[in-house]
This record gives sequence, C-alpha cells and structure tokens, in this order.
Amino acid sequence: MAERDLDERLLNYAVRVIKVVEALPSGLSGRRIGDQLLRSGTSVGAHYQEAQGAESPADFVHKLQVALKEFRESVYWLSLIERAELLPAGRLTDLIDEGKQLRAILSKSVITAKQKMNAK
Repeated sequence: MAERDLDERLLNYAVRVIKVVEALPSGLSGRRIGDQLLRSGTSVGAHYQEAQGAESPADFVHKLQVALKEFRESVYWLSLIERAELLPAGRLTDLIDEGKQLRAILSKSVITAKQKMNAK
C-alpha cells in the first residue's frame, strides 16, 4: 500500500467518525461516547502524520504505537455504539472493519520498524 493511500484512508476514517458522532443521539450517553470517539477516532491520522516527521526510529515507533492505541479505543467506542443500538443496526459495520484493517496495517508497520531498529 502506498503511503498516500494510507494517508487518504486515515483521513477518510476520521471524516466518517465525525459523521457518526454528529448522528449520535443528543442524550447523555450519546454526548459522552461521542466526545470519546471524536477524540480517539480523529487523532489517529494526526499521530500517523507526527510519525512521518519523527526525529528517530524510536520516536517513529512510539508515535505509531500511540496511533494504534487510539485505533483500539475508537473501534471500542464504535462497537459500543453498535451494541447499545445508539445508531441503526449495520451502520457501523463497515467503519469498524476499516478501523480493524487500518489498525492491522499500522501494527505491521510497528513490527517492521522495530525489526529494522533491532537489526542495526
């Protein structure tokens, strides 16, 4: 996968998260969960961009690991919204799947970067 494709997928993921948050009910649970999802789901791409400007291989790995942590959290919130039926059934399935796919890609990047660091 080209880096530009990954940049686009991460940006699109954040846009889709924003749209989900905007569609949540305005009750207490919708607002609280929406705040958490908005923070975690939109920060992934920003952390990835920070990693691209890392000052060292260790800094690169650290920033990618932060992005992975945010992915885990955002997928959790999306799954909770789906299970709690805060949005219509099936609306989140594709987004949850995309989050898991992107998380796997970044996870592989972390493994590869660590291997390169250890080989030096």
